[in-house]
Amino acid sequence: MTGHPRPRVVISKCLEFEACRYNGQVIQDPFVRKLKDHVDFLPVCPEVGIGLGVPRFPIRIVTQGARLRLLQPATGRDVTDDMNEFCDRFVSTLQEVDGFILKFRSPSCGLKDVRVYAKTEKSPAIGKGPGFFGGKVLKRFSGLAVEDEGRLRSLKIREHFLIKLYTLARFRKIKRSSEMHDLVRFHTDSKFLLMAYNQKEMRILGGVVANHEKKPLTELMVDYESHLDRCFQNPPKRTTNMNVLMHILGYFSKSLSSNEKRFFVETLDLYRDGRIPFTSTIRLLNAWAVRFQNEYLLSQTFFHPYPNELVEWSDAGRPIEL
Repeated sequence: MTGHPRPRVVISKCLEFEACRYNGQVIQDPFVRKLKDHVDFLPVCPEVGIGLGVPRFPIRIVTQGARLRLLQPATGRDVTDDMNEFCDRFVSTLQEVDGFILKFRSPSCGLKDVRVYAKTEKSPAIGKGPGFFGGKVLKRFSGLAVEDEGRLRSLKIREHFLIKLYTLARFRKIKRSSEMHDLVRFHTDSKFLLMAYNQKEMRILGGVVANHEKKPLTELMVDYESHLDRCFQNPPKRTTNMNVLMHILGYFSKSLSSNEKRFFVETLDLYRDGRIPFTSTIRLLNAWAVRFQNEYLLSQTFFHPYPNELVEWSDAGRPIEL
């Protein structure tokens, strides 16, 4: 397989794009910077979008009875309605989007760890939750590749994000097709990737493609997308990955020497113990697929789910609490 689609990703504008943070700064992010050559970004800053200036007084989420309000303590301004209106308008215009990268812990863009306060005055947080924009994204686009830049410092989370992002971008192209063989080819090429993520959903997806009920292609696409979303809800377990790797090894077992098999098992042990990344084991099997010219394996997205330029070998930045 050669070539990758360019995913469409909505991103908080303060991440590498514009100095629009409340303090007038732009956030440097090596991962986002690297992605720029491979992704079509759609930058947005909801706070600037509702007319707040740069720099500006910070806003915070405050509970008022059973409701959450978005307030600016220094001015007493309540921007809840403005923010809700902006978010609803923005997300309703999005088409053919594959993912989101949003600002960590932002009261507008944050996805999960945004502090919630009992009052506007200085006080400890009483809880955590999504920001106003981040919450709208999670509600409407939960099946897409959605992450904040804080969690993306984790290698495991970055790999899952990229695999899901590029899989969805590939499927978006398939949805535009009117040919059944394109869906069949997508599923065939994704077999081992789907197997690694969720074997139950992989079997269901296979049944959708088999189409024993003779459904029209448009209906099949809806069914397939629904189960594809479920398949990629969570990163694959290490044990599941190892089972898939051993399954693929079976394609070469009669052609490899005992030393080569032993080396692979040792490499697998290193991966199991968390001492090397998953990509190192994949590349070893990919090398054998090339050596033995196994066209079926060479077409599998499992070996190259996203561009090689985005492959990394370690966590970036400081550790974060997940």
